[in-house]
Amino acid sequence: MEKTLFTKDLKVKQDIESIFYVKFCSLMEAKDGRKYMNVILSDSTGDLESRVWQNAEDHADKISKGAFVKVQGKLNIFQGKRQFIIMEMEEVGKDKVKEEDFVFKAKEDPETMYKKLISLVETLEDYYIRSMLLEVLNDPEISRRLKIWQAGKTIHHAYKAGLLEHILSCSELGIQLSPKYGVNKSYVVAGCILHDLGKVYELTDGMDVEYTEEGKLVGHLVKGPEIVDRFSYRIKGFPYYMKLHLKHILLSHHGDYAYGSPKIPQTSAAMLVHLIDFMDSKMSSFETIKRTDQNSGDWSGYVKHLDRLIYKSDLPTYTEPILENENGNGKKTGKRKPNQKELKQNLGSLLKDFKVEGE
Repeated sequence: MEKTLFTKDLKVKQDIESIFYVKFCSLMEAKDGRKYMNVILSDSTGDLESRVWQNAEDHADKISKGAFVKVQGKLNIFQGKRQFIIMEMEEVGKDKVKEEDFVFKAKEDPETMYKKLISLVETLEDYYIRSMLLEVLNDPEISRRLKIWQAGKTIHHAYKAGLLEHILSCSELGIQLSPKYGVNKSYVVAGCILHDLGKVYELTDGMDVEYTEEGKLVGHLVKGPEIVDRFSYRIKGFPYYMKLHLKHILLSHHGDYAYGSPKIPQTSAAMLVHLIDFMDSKMSSFETIKRTDQNSGDWSGYVKHLDRLIYKSDLPTYTEPILENENGNGKKTGKRKPNQKELKQNLGSLLKDFKVEGE
């Protein structure tokens, strides 16, 4: 079954019939005691907050999280947000849909990003760090997962190949910023590559990303130093103190004890890796909110994890000065300031038929 109508294309008051993925569903009770079904539908272009009011309990018995459904209904605005009212809903077999219609992906092809990352590592000056990173990235299981895995469950680069996109972005920033601040580039790039790499063990893959047992019990902050130990042993004579500094970068990359970091950055390389990671993850969060927010207008709803509203529209840009016949938005008003000659002519026209009362 081909999907032709996507979340980003839906219009208010539009009658909709399409296939979606059920990201969340739960039977709820309204203030008046009526049962309704709270559903979040999704596809590759975003999420759609939905409600089932008719036969909600019957639908709840038949539909569960992780299902593909064909729905019919209408899109409304409720409290400033888009809300899809589902009238009909039936499950569709996974073999009848194309996964790419329902999975948001990194902007760039994973194979291309992976090759860029390998090429970047090959430029590093330090023999031991370069050799270890190539061993890590060429590990068959790590390279396979890296091209698929998300960097987070719901927020931080939470889409297919998002982890690789984040690691490559951070590494490119490391290359650019290390000389600016006089920091050892090899250590910074190693930190950028390894700081979140443990997430290939911390998270599952697929459309319903969850924390693994390893993720719940250990986590990527510990898996990072384990990766350093595992692969540095393959490099003969790998310096012990180099290993300690690499581990410190990974253990401190969250930057503060309040954010679960077991150590705070105590070297310039560790601080720079933390700041690069913080910047890249937050900018990705902004882009995700701008892409998926359901509020109408320029502003998003309140974003809890960022503690703010996000301005979603493009900022005004002017390549030339605003002329007097344009308003502050850069749009022509249809009027321009008349010159003195025109003012006299206009005044003459106005007074032409003027008569003093009583004449």
